Amino acid sequence: MSIFDLARLQSRIAELEGQTQAPDFWSDQARAQAILKELSPLKSRLEPWKALLGRAEDALDLAQLASEEEDETTSKELDTELTALDSQLSALETASLLSGEHDASPAIFSINAGAGGTDAQDWADMLARMYLRWAEEHDISSQMVDSTRGEEAGYLSLTILFKGENAYGLLKPEIGVHRLVRISPFDSSRRRHTSFASVEVLPEVEAREIELRPDELKVETFRSSSAGGQHVNVTDSAVRITHLPTGTVAQCQNERSQHQNREVALRILRSRLLDLEMKRQEEEKAKLRGEQMAIAWGSQIRSYVIHPYTLVKDHRTSYETADVWKVLNGDLDDLIKAYLRWHARERGVQQRRGA
Repeated sequence: MSIFDLARLQSRIAELEGQTQAPDFWSDQARAQAILKELSPLKSRLEPWKALLGRAEDALDLAQLASEEEDETTSKELDTELTALDSQLSALETASLLSGEHDASPAIFSINAGAGGTDAQDWADMLARMYLRWAEEHDISSQMVDSTRGEEAGYLSLTILFKGENAYGLLKPEIGVHRLVRISPFDSSRRRHTSFASVEVLPEVEAREIELRPDELKVETFRSSSAGGQHVNVTDSAVRITHLPTGTVAQCQNERSQHQNREVALRILRSRLLDLEMKRQEEEKAKLRGEQMAIAWGSQIRSYVIHPYTLVKDHRTSYETADVWKVLNGDLDDLIKAYLRWHARERGVQQRRGA
């Protein structure tokens, strides 16, 4: 449902409620259960909008009162209420744009340093810090499940599991290549360098969604290369699992035992296999439509420029801001919302073309 689909939603709820009031409603138990199963989430989606509309009507009454009395206290109360309404509307708009099958799932989030040597590895570290700060602000938990440090700084690669409300749906706009332009702190001549890092985001899926046959898995153990501390691995507890039919690999080395690392690696592997199947289906649909598919993992989605000027620009939505440090400190909401709106429009265009 888009932000403008309330009338359609109310109509569907009224239609289903009408069916529940039929005298023979419970004569077909399976059909009755199916109707109630559809009705309940629809009503849950409508309630916040009804509450918002009620609050907006109260704000209109308050505005009328402030206009009539010209009272400063009432005017301040109105300003506070309008700010709260704007925030509530923004949250509901974001929620309405997260309607994908797996949007509510936890997110398996991987960052890989690309071209740029030590600068790229440091850039991967900067991106990780950015996303961890964003998650903290949104009450989304984070767990580092795998990481490979660079020789001088940063990371060659790392994988984080994010859990929280709509974690995958909110983080999927970050999929793609991120480009950084800055004066390199690792260059004694203080020259400007361009670095790249790729981001992969997958929904964590249930075991029943992707079947893994033991005879199709190659399981290897190795010694963890993660940072030390009291729980540093001193045995071959890290686990790498390869799905032989597809060559898909998943590994985990940051848990305390081989069993825990194996379980996390299997979860990551299921998600990667689901992603592989979804991409295959999209390619098949594109062939039927006669479209040329873009290589998603190789697309540069966003640039972060620190020198010779400051700018963050998303190349898909054209959204940009000069406050690069605010973004790098985790303020990603405007970028994420801009993408979700853009994606909803693009999806609508494709649906109309296919109609």
